Amino acid sequence: MRSAPHGVDLYRMGAMNPQIFTWARETAGLSLEQGATAIGLNDAFGKKGAERLAEIEAGADQPSPSQLSRMAKAYRRSLLVFYLSSPPRAGDRGQDFRKVRDSQRLPYDANLDALLRDVKSRQDLVSSVLEDLESEPVQFVGSTDMTTPVASLARTISKVIGFSLDQFRAAKSSEDAFAYLRSRIESKGVFVLLIGDLGSHHSKISPDVFRGFAIADRRAPFAIVNDQDAPAARSFTVVHELAHIWLGNTGISGGATTANRTEQYCNDVAAEVLLPSADLNPPALNTLDEMLAYVSTEAQKFNLSKAMIAYRLFRRGSIAAAEYHKLAERLQEQWAEYKARAAAKQRESEGGPSYYVVRRNRLGPALLDLMRRSLSEGAITYTKAGRVLGVKPTNVGPLLRSDGFA
Repeated sequence: MRSAPHGVDLYRMGAMNPQIFTWARETAGLSLEQGATAIGLNDAFGKKGAERLAEIEAGADQPSPSQLSRMAKAYRRSLLVFYLSSPPRAGDRGQDFRKVRDSQRLPYDANLDALLRDVKSRQDLVSSVLEDLESEPVQFVGSTDMTTPVASLARTISKVIGFSLDQFRAAKSSEDAFAYLRSRIESKGVFVLLIGDLGSHHSKISPDVFRGFAIADRRAPFAIVNDQDAPAARSFTVVHELAHIWLGNTGISGGATTANRTEQYCNDVAAEVLLPSADLNPPALNTLDEMLAYVSTEAQKFNLSKAMIAYRLFRRGSIAAAEYHKLAERLQEQWAEYKARAAAKQRESEGGPSYYVVRRNRLGPALLDLMRRSLSEGAITYTKAGRVLGVKPTNVGPLLRSDGFA
């Protein structure tokens, strides 16, 4: 099963913990017989397929690379998880803060579940690397709670990350403003990644399903932003996730409309960091068209999304709840129409940013720099670096050689 012609070692990445195979199969709800069938492990060498799989899970054998790939697909797991030192702990992906009413949660989404597993696997590997490099823990992770006034935490966050609201607003575009904000956050030890799919356009996850994900680990905190959302919305999302990290919350976040107290608190903190209430001085807004015109103007002025301006108006009492919901729905419709036009235009045109430029922008400077340093110091293999970066080992070098971001 693990035969290597001409002495070639198929496992340059090193041995895997066989407990991972058992955990992955069982959490997929498969018996040994079902698992063997699912990964195409046939009867051979006088043994049943289930017996051969049992040997793998007992550590007496290892799967071939093709069998490992089939395991990942059949068990609905990222390849990354098979290289962890031990099975992930139950519930280590944290809380779901997307509850919209007291008894309602968004339905299960298989792509989202796979994405969260993949992100957590990457984060586990990054944490392990940083531990080997004896990096200092990030002190502000879990350093506060919701008894801290919103304005106070907003000031603390801005001070700790060295954030200048004037510099943010002076950026030429919302993308440039986000890049500045990201650089300040990453300079303090938080990895900011843009991830909204499983590696293909077929697996894109709508911002209606999730907008962000925080992993409040003191050694390797992660803030994930769904890059399927509007670029102008990413700044609000990343500060929102940063607030979760300050609270020590690992979990997934949704939109601004929520009945979850923690989510509401983080929304308000993010809004206070990026747009203090005193900075908005709206006139009387009596119609939906007047509201749309106002939020469009202010969004462009402040390098923020229209949705965030609308949310700020609602939270400061400038518009009523019913008006806010109508406005939010209209803005969502406008964004969907814009995305459809942009997708059609992209299909008609050729070119665009290269694969590596797009990939670097999604991964962020901090993670790329860590992988460069770790490889140069021998703290990680190219195989594991590829799994952290989401690329093949052969693409790690080209990805890390060039600088510059989209």
